[in-house]
Amino acid sequence: MSSTTVSTRRLPAAAGVALPGTAADHPRAHQPRVEISAGQYDSPGHDDRSRPSLNKEWVELTNNTRRSVNLDGRTLQDEDGHTYTFDHYRLKDRATVRIHTGESRDTRSDLYQDRRHYVWDNRSDTATLGNDHGRFIDDQSWGGDNNRRGGHHRDESRGGDRHRDGDRHRDGHHGDFRR
Repeated sequence: MSSTTVSTRRLPAAAGVALPGTAADHPRAHQPRVEISAGQYDSPGHDDRSRPSLNKEWVELTNNTRRSVNLDGRTLQDEDGHTYTFDHYRLKDRATVRIHTGESRDTRSDLYQDRRHYVWDNRSDTATLGNDHGRFIDDQSWGGDNNRRGGHHRDESRGGDRHRDGDRHRDGHHGDFRR
C-alpha cells in the first residue's frame, strides 16, 4: 500500500473564503489609481491650429480611487516627446480631468497645455502618463503599428505630423478613444 501526501494551503481565519491554490498564486493585474480613460486625438473639422481646433484635441485622466490624488510633477507625453507636466493640481476622488492641447484658463475639470501646435498624431500615437519620478503609470495607443514610427510626413500648413487615416480604437467618433 502506498501513501499519498496531500498539501493544503492554509488561509488566516479572517479571510473567510478558501481560494484554490492556483487562484491565490497569481497576482492580480495592477489597476492604476489614475489612468488615461479617453481622448480626442484628431480634432473634428479642419486642422487650422486655431484655439477652438487645438482645444478639441484632448486626453482625459480618471482617478479610480476614493481619495484625491496629487498630480504635481506627473507627466503626460506623446511618442515624439511633447510633455505636459502637472503643476499644483489635485484630482478629486472618482473624478476626471480633460487635458486640452490649446490655450485657455485652467479649471477643476479642464487643463490646458497652452500649445500652438497639435500634439497627438491622427494616424498613430501613444499617450503615456508618468509619475513625478519619470516612472510609467499608464498609456493608451491608437492607430496602426505603434512600434514603428515610419510613414510620418511633415505638413507645415498644419504645424506638425498630422494624419487622417488608419485609425483604430474608436467608438464611432472621429479620432476618439475610450477605455
